[in-house]
Amino acid sequence: MPSIIELRNATKTYHKGEAIIHPLDDITLAIDGGDFVALMGPSGSGKTTLLNLVGGLDTPTSGEVIVCGQNLAEMSSRALAGWRSDHVAYIFQAYNLLPVLTAYQNVELPLTLLPLSRRERREHVEKALQIVGLSDRVHHRPDELSGGQEQRVAIARALACDPQLLLADEPTGDLDAHSAQEIMDLLVCLNKDYGKTIIVVTHDPKVARVARRQLHLEKGVLTKDLANGGDGNHR
Repeated sequence: MPSIIELRNATKTYHKGEAIIHPLDDITLAIDGGDFVALMGPSGSGKTTLLNLVGGLDTPTSGEVIVCGQNLAEMSSRALAGWRSDHVAYIFQAYNLLPVLTAYQNVELPLTLLPLSRRERREHVEKALQIVGLSDRVHHRPDELSGGQEQRVAIARALACDPQLLLADEPTGDLDAHSAQEIMDLLVCLNKDYGKTIIVVTHDPKVARVARRQLHLEKGVLTKDLANGGDGNHR
């Protein structure tokens, strides 16, 4: 399958006083459509910066970031916002659900920005909640759900717009071991059965082993690119 993501000598720098900070330094890599990648490294290694570049929430200081056929570095903020709504969805460590809304309403919320009829929105929401196994919790508010169920609602919300790319930033960080495993099993299902390209930022080796590929960052530099399911040789 052809690459859905390409970074070509992508660098991100910030100025802090007289110092120049390099969250990412000359990153070149490609990720194929349908891949499942774990992005690892210590705090401050550039993982979230890389995720934000791929998701169009940030732009490189130099180099190219090409995602779903678009060079994001050349797009305006308005164009990027439209592009994100069509192609990308985020899953966060904090579930970011609105506490006054039900699971159904939380999943429906981003769909209200799209030119869909009420019936079409309902079909999208019901399908997304069915995929994550929460068809019996549609009328429950976040305070009536477990942490794992809240994260599944957040994943359903991400799925509702049918994105090509799912970007997850420590999605199991606030969960117990059992709930974390359920979330990772769900992501594996979304990758294998629904063809979603997934990038997961994680510190947890157990989570990383679920992915097909591991990218390791150190001080903004890509130091390892490993294939899972084999002998761990460099790709």
